[in-house]
Amino acid sequence: MGRTASHRKAMLSNMAVSLIMHKRITTTLAKAKELKKFVEPLITKSKDDTTNSRRVVFSYLQSKEAVTELFKEISVKVAERPGGYTRIIKLGTRPGDAAEMCFIELVDYNENMAKTSAKKTRRRRSAKKADAPAAEAAVATEEATPTAE
Repeated sequence: MGRTASHRKAMLSNMAVSLIMHKRITTTLAKAKELKKFVEPLITKSKDDTTNSRRVVFSYLQSKEAVTELFKEISVKVAERPGGYTRIIKLGTRPGDAAEMCFIELVDYNENMAKTSAKKTRRRRSAKKADAPAAEAAVATEEATPTAE
């Protein structure tokens, strides 16, 4: 990303605090991908609420409010999730320099996405093909049989 190591560490720390506090931020795609690698291990670490894990997370974030938010609220919501705590949604290019922009958000905090992506069962392709002619035949027989009035 064209930054020194210290600047990169500070930038990722600040972006992680913003993500934890606001649950969604807008940034460039390259920064979002790096932030995902930075923040997901911290969220995993927050599942184990011990003094050591709080100190380790604080050493990365340098924000007491963000650490408290992470351990009190976020870790409770993601307790049963095995990973994949963040989602990146592409927005297109920025007008000024044509950089790819995106949202990065915490998965369990977007109610709109949670409603649309309900649990779906996996089905085999052959089962769909077998059911289609049977359904058409059932509709045809209903139309052909006269109703008694």
